[in-house]
Amino acid sequence: MNPKKIFIEKVKKKGGWVNAHAHLDRAYTLTKKNFKYYYFPLKKKWYLIDEMKRLATKEDIYIRMEKAIEYFLMQGTQALCTFIDIDEVIEDRALKAASKLKKNYGKYIQICFANQVLKGVLDKKSKYWFEKSVDFVDIIGGLPAKDYGRENDHIDILLKTAKKNGKIVHVHVDQFNSSEERETEQLARKTIEHGMQGKVVAIHSVSLAAHSRSYRYDIYKLMNKANLMVISCPLAWIDHTRSEHLTPSHNSITPVDEMIPEGIIVAFGTDNICDIYKPFSDGNLWIELRVMLEACHYYDIDHLVKIATVNGLKVLGLKKK
Repeated sequence: MNPKKIFIEKVKKKGGWVNAHAHLDRAYTLTKKNFKYYYFPLKKKWYLIDEMKRLATKEDIYIRMEKAIEYFLMQGTQALCTFIDIDEVIEDRALKAASKLKKNYGKYIQICFANQVLKGVLDKKSKYWFEKSVDFVDIIGGLPAKDYGRENDHIDILLKTAKKNGKIVHVHVDQFNSSEERETEQLARKTIEHGMQGKVVAIHSVSLAAHSRSYRYDIYKLMNKANLMVISCPLAWIDHTRSEHLTPSHNSITPVDEMIPEGIIVAFGTDNICDIYKPFSDGNLWIELRVMLEACHYYDIDHLVKIATVNGLKVLGLKKK
């Protein structure tokens, strides 16, 4: 028996891979100068990439995105979602590059765009750029941790905007592998409050695994009430640094093995590619899937195929062609 061969054949029969989360506008931005930034904390990297963004032209960004999309096409990818930065540093250059990418490649692969609100959505400048991107993107993107202390306000703006414009929402939550984080719970409750059940997706939810079993399963029930879907990006978080906090034994990865039996829809994505966040990541979807199944000790081939294909289409709000 060759499990990988069986898996790949089943993926092909489903139309190919679905990469539900990426940041193609930053792909291949790693340099000898910025490689050292890899060791910095995530929240500091949110600002360190400003240097790259400030210097990037629309053509620079397009070339990076095109290189990445060509690689995913080579792997047999049927659909992909990429966040694009939109803020006072990069302004609308990534958005324009994304528009060109969709025009040139939209007939070969289903491409969805989401706005990466790396400056938040609450202050005057960040809110201006957030609103400027809403008409273009397919998915409203969020990062509540960026508006620390006002996370609920951040989520409120995302969900109100999405509801008004008839769009779905993808939100980065629980990224720090800490039992102090409860953002997945927060997002699920806000989803119900705004009547957005089935239209909201949690990206990462890594910190759920750091909580007690009773808390985790309470949240799975809440997620089902909210019909909250999840995207796991295994390589993006498997490298999380150790800490001295006492938690249940776990890998720093979305607890896919627990979520699926509880009826939660889980998809997966590559996240960052060859940049200061993930310098060694090359966007290989099989490697990404392999890390997930090994880290979660989850070997159900048919469910893994769903994660890599139909579930990806569901979280992107797409239908199979």
